[in-house]
Amino acid sequence: MHLALVCLLLLGVLEVSGAPNADEIKYLPGLSKQPSFKHYSGYFSVADNKHLHYWFVESQKDPAGSPVVLWLNGGPGCSSLDGLLTEHGPFLIQDDGATLEYNPYAWNKIANVLYLESPAGVGFSYSDDQKYTTNDTEVATNNYLALKEFFRLFPEFSKNEFFLTGESYGGIYIPTLAEIVMEDSSINLQGIAVGNGLSSYELNDNSLVYFAYYHGLLGTSLWNDLQTFCCKDGACNFYDNQDVNCSTSLYAVQNIVYNSGLNMYNLYAPCAGGVQQRKLRSVVSLFKSSRLDPPCTNSTPSTLFLNNPLVKSALHISPKALDWIICSAEVNLNYKRLDGNVNTYESNILQLLLISIKFFIFQQKYRVLVYNGDVDMACNFLGDEWFVESLQQQVSYCPQILCVLLSFSLGLGNF
Repeated sequence: MHLALVCLLLLGVLEVSGAPNADEIKYLPGLSKQPSFKHYSGYFSVADNKHLHYWFVESQKDPAGSPVVLWLNGGPGCSSLDGLLTEHGPFLIQDDGATLEYNPYAWNKIANVLYLESPAGVGFSYSDDQKYTTNDTEVATNNYLALKEFFRLFPEFSKNEFFLTGESYGGIYIPTLAEIVMEDSSINLQGIAVGNGLSSYELNDNSLVYFAYYHGLLGTSLWNDLQTFCCKDGACNFYDNQDVNCSTSLYAVQNIVYNSGLNMYNLYAPCAGGVQQRKLRSVVSLFKSSRLDPPCTNSTPSTLFLNNPLVKSALHISPKALDWIICSAEVNLNYKRLDGNVNTYESNILQLLLISIKFFIFQQKYRVLVYNGDVDMACNFLGDEWFVESLQQQVSYCPQILCVLLSFSLGLGNF
């Protein structure tokens, strides 16, 4: 998407009413003490009468001098408020679904963080026509329009260093958004960071089998079958192998990884809800419920808290918004990926991302951080390591957190 076309879209959305003062959260239920920093919640109106909900938390250190960081959860179709309330936001939801505790490791200790619920249909974000079929190109464009709205409403942050960050399907969201943002000199983009990101379905699937074997999840007999039926001349294809015997072996791997009660996001952690919670529901039941809870994830506390009428009032949630759920089945199951197909394993996704990230890096003024937890099986570290290696760039390894910094400059500074 060229910047000129995006600018045309901007002409239709710049007349948004309201100001940051109207969006400021004066009192947030659930806290024993209100925060010392300012935070805001409201909507950015983007193309096609879509309204993306945001929650912006200012830095606890020095808002004027701290970087601005955009955070996107993945899915596609999952809410970034999960990142705020259960990962690195200033407030962590407690099991009672009513109480918040301060997070000693919050990102806004040193950064201004913008949590954006994207695309429309996710969380409290909505579309006037209530149609939530979308695609990677449209999502990247609307996320860019949302950023333009942010800097219009918060002009005091327009010169701050700016970073794009996300996780999981954010491995797609972030590079595709970066391609647009880097063309806009009014945004002080400095770099991107993706944690446990999806970079390639092929690399992720192939590496997962090795990950499972290295962690002792696959027995010798199954591993020997995989080597016999899925590998040839030292190369293994666990992604789209047409051999029937290979498919049978891979089905056994999938059952072990996904249906045996293991926590796919943290191999050594308990699975919330147990094995029965992991059983995959039919597509029909997903559409009926509109819910798509990630496996082994207890989203009940966040759901109770965010759907509390007092909380919704404090966050200035529109009456047109849907009830909050962690992930939207409607958005996910209708989502069109980079090649235009719905929920298919694309053959060109890797090449598109390679072109996107390499072009981003070659500007020699941006920094790229790929970091992984070592026990996440959904988007495992090995697949992302292979992806980074495929970029054929100079890298700097950070073994303590299994991160890879593509080093055209040193580190991410204050971030």
